[in-house]
Amino acid sequence: MNFLRKPYVAISIGLLACFVLAVTIGSANAPTVVERISAPAADAIAEAGGGGKVEAHFRTPNGFPSRHVVLTGAEGLDEATRNDIAHAVAGLPGVGGISWSDGDVMVEQHFSPLHCQEDVQALLRARTIRFEEGSAQIDAGSQSLIDEVAGALRPCLGAVIEVSGHTDRSGPEERNIVLSRERAQAVKQALVRRGIPAEEVRVTGEGSAVPVEGLEPTDPANRRIEFAVVSTQPLLPTPVDTPGPR
Repeated sequence: MNFLRKPYVAISIGLLACFVLAVTIGSANAPTVVERISAPAADAIAEAGGGGKVEAHFRTPNGFPSRHVVLTGAEGLDEATRNDIAHAVAGLPGVGGISWSDGDVMVEQHFSPLHCQEDVQALLRARTIRFEEGSAQIDAGSQSLIDEVAGALRPCLGAVIEVSGHTDRSGPEERNIVLSRERAQAVKQALVRRGIPAEEVRVTGEGSAVPVEGLEPTDPANRRIEFAVVSTQPLLPTPVDTPGPR
């Protein structure tokens, strides 16, 4: 087992073990979450006029449990009813993105971008996007967290996403502002590499001007990245995306 004495090998094995554990826990919890929101979804659909026709599917195309809902069975309904059903399901706690399946055509709709912000905030309550000391280089251990953040933001494509960087009050404030913006920009680029459109992400550097409520400005815990889904911009479908007559 001498190879374990090499630091990079031990670190790689540790990261792999953490990834496997995270996937295992996530897979175990996902069916429970889906089960909890499936029944309210059926009730919401019925109340909105889709009872006996529209069904909510909490599964990915690969068959994995998902909070992002695909609605089917509305081909004969008018647009107002479809809209009411989609809004009713999107308003349920725990539901992510909403899309319709009209036969073989997927028509994506975006509602309540606040859902995405709440999902991101939940991810960042216990974990933090970390950087190399005094730089805008994202720590390798935070890459998986950014994967999850990108996944949480994806249902709200079409919204404007603000990424703001913050520092504590150590060192010159001019440098703090520059560093906080550079870090926010690094996170933006990481999100873009994961499929979030660059034109939908804005970055700001706040320096130490906005400490966490209840913390002293010098507390290192003020070093953070925050996200805000600030507005909705409906996506215009391209000719390829436009469904045929229903």
